[in-house]
Amino acid sequence: MKSALKTVIALIFTIVMATSVPAYSQCSMCRAVAESGSKDGNSQVARGLNNGILYLLAMPYILGGVAFFIWRKNRKKPVVTPD
Repeated sequence: MKSALKTVIALIFTIVMATSVPAYSQCSMCRAVAESGSKDGNSQVARGLNNGILYLLAMPYILGGVAFFIWRKNRKKPVVTPD
């Protein structure tokens, strides 16, 4: 039962990730800088800001995943004693 649920969740996740469209968004300050840079014909500024935002967004998830795997590897397994 659990493996079937995991399979369904993995399938749904895969479909969502395969059909998603990249979304680039910015805070109001970054948007103002990007708009002023794009008026001058310099789209590198806007592209750099978007990449920086995505980098900052990804770091907590990456570090959380690493911490989870370290925790999972180092947790103690219960000791089974014979009766």
